[in-house]
Amino acid sequence: MTVHIEEEQIDAPVSISLDGLNYNTDNSSLVLYEITAKGEKFVPSQLEPGHSARIWFILEGISAKNSIRNFILKREEGAQKQEPKVALQKNHKDLHFKVNEKPVLNYRFATTYPPEGINPLFKRSGFIHPLWSPGGEVLSRIQPPDHYHHYGIWGPWTKTHIGEREVDFWNLIKGQGTVRFASFLSQTEGAVFSGFKALQQHIDFGAPGGDQVAMSEILDVRVWSVSEKVWVIDYTTTLNSPLPDGIMLDAYRYGGGIGFRATEKWHKNNCSVLTSDGKTRADADGSFARWCMVKGESNTEKGQSGILFLSHPSNRMHPEPMRVWPPDANGGRGDMYFEFVPIRHENWKLEALQDYTLKYRMIVFDGAIDAATAEKYWNSFAKIPEINLIKK
Repeated sequence: MTVHIEEEQIDAPVSISLDGLNYNTDNSSLVLYEITAKGEKFVPSQLEPGHSARIWFILEGISAKNSIRNFILKREEGAQKQEPKVALQKNHKDLHFKVNEKPVLNYRFATTYPPEGINPLFKRSGFIHPLWSPGGEVLSRIQPPDHYHHYGIWGPWTKTHIGEREVDFWNLIKGQGTVRFASFLSQTEGAVFSGFKALQQHIDFGAPGGDQVAMSEILDVRVWSVSEKVWVIDYTTTLNSPLPDGIMLDAYRYGGGIGFRATEKWHKNNCSVLTSDGKTRADADGSFARWCMVKGESNTEKGQSGILFLSHPSNRMHPEPMRVWPPDANGGRGDMYFEFVPIRHENWKLEALQDYTLKYRMIVFDGAIDAATAEKYWNSFAKIPEINLIKK
């Protein structure tokens, strides 16, 4: 097969459809090789069955603009099983992701209550925390005393309307709604990625006749097996309203696909923001971007860590509006909060029984990533190479 790269990319996860191949009943295994000047080089690959089965692999390293890379997919009997590089471990409250015992992230599926003496309305489940940098720095924060409803990395839908009623699924103290983990739909370990799909329910407390599910959400999180120096994490959320008249997501400065409350270590004097349009903490709020990089001081060897947030071109309102706390936020301390907000400037009506998907990728790093490298990562997420499969 040939892979045509239109824009410069770096460590890009890609896939090709296996429709037409009998991958279920054949006794041999599918094994992928890259054709290089030195011969065939083994490439880890991973089958993802489904409505349209695909095989995933990583275009390792930097792929130049307008370049071509050649691969061959073989059937091999007795091929050695490709071991997962990202391990999943589950206990009574968290699903852990690890790379060679180094922690990557936890997904909290158990209900988490606020500290003793704080209103229990602030409890919730279904969020990512902690998120670690490759060097072991915890980057996320939950239940800060200034905002007990902040939960690490999560989808904070705020102002919504069901008919004439306002329902807030984020400001939990209002008692109008919440989000609950319902079940795991799948968990996957593989040579290219490990991840899970979870059903999360957005509960409306004020419905006539009792609580109701206003939105069902399928959260798909994948950690790609790229390296131990940079984490590449996909966060895909699909919303579906079972309500007969759907739900209105109101235009507001908060509310959207992915939100991030940063570690308490970060403040206006040691944390920075850079967007794809060159905006900083001083002027990023309310602007539009393809990507936004948030970084700050850390106790790692390189002295700083961060997250490059990527918005997919298929997302609503892409380039996507953002909420970025300015340097004088939180009483002047300048704590860090970031969110892609697809309803920042316009209402979004979710019609009944329709799927609406938002795709994000996080590049988690220690040290520094410059704007040119950020562009490569965004190209790797947004610009799918043309892949031609030649059967022999």
